[in-house]
Order: sequence, then C-alpha cells, then structure tokens
Amino acid sequence: MKKYVAILLTAILFSALCLTGCGGGNTLTLNVYNWGEYISDGSEGSFDTIREFEVWYEETYGTPVKVNYTTFASNEDMYNKISSGAVSYDVVIPSDYMIARMAEEGMLLPLDFNNIPNYQYIDEDFKSLYYDPNGQYTVPYAYGIVGVIYNANEVDVEDVGDWDLLWNDKYANKILQFNNSRDAFGMAMYKLGLDVNTTEEAVWDSAYEELAKQRPLVYSLVMDEIYNMMESGEAAIGAYYAGDYFTMKDAQAEDVDLKFYYPERTNYYVDAMCIPTCCENKELAEIFINYMLSEEPAIANAEYTYYASPNRLVYENEAYREEMGEEAMAVLNQHVEDFGAQFAVNAYRNLPRETLDYINTLWETVKIN
Repeated sequence: MKKYVAILLTAILFSALCLTGCGGGNTLTLNVYNWGEYISDGSEGSFDTIREFEVWYEETYGTPVKVNYTTFASNEDMYNKISSGAVSYDVVIPSDYMIARMAEEGMLLPLDFNNIPNYQYIDEDFKSLYYDPNGQYTVPYAYGIVGVIYNANEVDVEDVGDWDLLWNDKYANKILQFNNSRDAFGMAMYKLGLDVNTTEEAVWDSAYEELAKQRPLVYSLVMDEIYNMMESGEAAIGAYYAGDYFTMKDAQAEDVDLKFYYPERTNYYVDAMCIPTCCENKELAEIFINYMLSEEPAIANAEYTYYASPNRLVYENEAYREEMGEEAMAVLNQHVEDFGAQFAVNAYRNLPRETLDYINTLWETVKIN
C-alpha cells in the first residue's frame, strides 16, 4: 500500500512539474481584441509583437503566457460583441467616440499607471482628450485621418477632390463605401457641411438622402475587404484610414496605381488601448499595454501599420522616419500641427442612445436599397 502511494505521489509530482515547465496549468492567458491589420505580426520577416511579448514576459517574470489575439472590423462590431457579455477580453483598442460610449456605460476599468511607466513617452497633446478627460481609462495607440484612395489608372485627375468623387456616376460599380453607420454617415455629412455629432433627426435625414443617392453607384460595403479590392483593381475608389493606403500601395497589382488625398472636412481620430470590465487579469493587461509602448514593439507596430504614433520613442526615432519614407511621413504629418484643433471640431463624439438607434434604423434602410 505504501509503495502504491509513493508511486502515485511521484506521478502527481511529475505531472505538476511538467505542467509548470511545459506551460500547462500555470500558463497565464491574455485576450487581446484589436482592429485587423493593426499590429506587426511577423509576416515577411517583421517583428512578431504577440510572440515577442510572450517570450519577454516568461523571461522577465518566469511564468509562461499565452496571448489570444483576435480582430474586429469596426468599432460597432467590437462594442456589440463585448456588450453582449458572451466574451471576455483583457485589452481592447477602440476609437475615441466608442471609448467615450464604453466609459459612459461603465464598460471600462480605470488603469493603474504604476504598471504602465512607459506612458511617460506619450505626447502630452494626446493625453486627457475629450473621450477620457481625466486620463484614467486609456493609453493612445495610434491616430490618423480618413482620406480617399483611388486608382489613378481608372480615375480622371480632374474628378479628384473632396468627397464628390465617391458620388460621381462616371465610376458606378467601382466605388466602395464603409460598412458601418458612423463612417458612412460621416462621409455624407462632411460632404454636405453638416455637423457629424448633431442630435437633430432632420440633419441625419439629409445625410440619409445623400447616402441613398450614392447607393446605386456603390460596388460593395466594406471594412477590411477594401484591401484586396483596391489592391487588385476590383474597385477604383474608396475612403479609408490614411495608414492603410500605404499597406494597399505596397501590395497593389502591376496595373494598379493607387493614390491618396484628404478631403477638406473629414474624420480625425485616435485609437487607444483600454481594459474592459470583463477583463480577467488586469495587471497582466497593464503589463501588456506597457510593453506595447516600449521602443522596439512601438516602432515595429508603427512601421507595419503605417499609422501615426503619439509615442515619442517612435516619432523621434530617425531610423523609423527613414524606414517609413518621405511620402508616408508627408501624408501622416500633413495635418499634425493642427491635429488637436481639427480633432476637436471634426472627430466623432459619443451620441445619445436614441440618436444612435435612429441612425442605425436609417443605415439598415440604406443597406437594403
């Protein structure tokens, strides 16, 4: 009997040691939810941010960690998934107006900045903005401006300029539109000179009518699908986030010549890392956010995404600026000097629920027409 107990105890001890050493029961889990194409992922020899964090964490803390990294296509998709309560994430990276909504609805946890010392490298102009006025929920990740991407081999230069290009019937069935209500309505409202943050239903009705006029010309409603469609030449015109233009340009087909411009009025945005209330390991989430602000991953992510960074370790780095190239730096920095002023005027704001419900009703009608 004693011999059996000894053998059994030995087996249990061996199993426990194996679980610890092999990353079994003691392996920590971190669930990260981010936009598609929004992190350096190791492709084509790039820095693999998630894998490097896992290695760094185990070397630093002696405990293995597994990051489950998944992506969303729009702020609205992300919000719907988290608010459903069906999933749990530790770190999410929404845009400004959605952060404001989530904070207002009690969906975010205040950050312990003792665990995020690299926050010191974030430019002061990007701290405590309207969506987080007390600077307690967010760490800015990237910022940018929405612009228009077009194939110069199919679009006549005299037609280029402002938002009118996306309503030009000469390019019917070659135009792409955002597949989310906020950006689609925003485009129409900027075009018409309307307030994108109004609560007046009549103003939203005017934007709806403008989208209804455009709908027969639209080839497809897209989010990340825009990459393949623009790169291949399947579509010729689409509005998207400035950084993504360079990703598309790098992958464009031989017979495609992608160009980019900013309309006079457009969306200025900031995406930021935050921790939702469904988080299961807040300290680990904060350590991950701090790691994302450290020099190597921060530069790698900025280079991979082509998005502008509010991190001084990135934008003051000469090697980064050289790697990005003159065109990318010119486009990303075109409105940097007045970004704060433009952000205050043209950025989306959180809207009352009744307004959001009204917009969604109009949007569903747009989509089915």
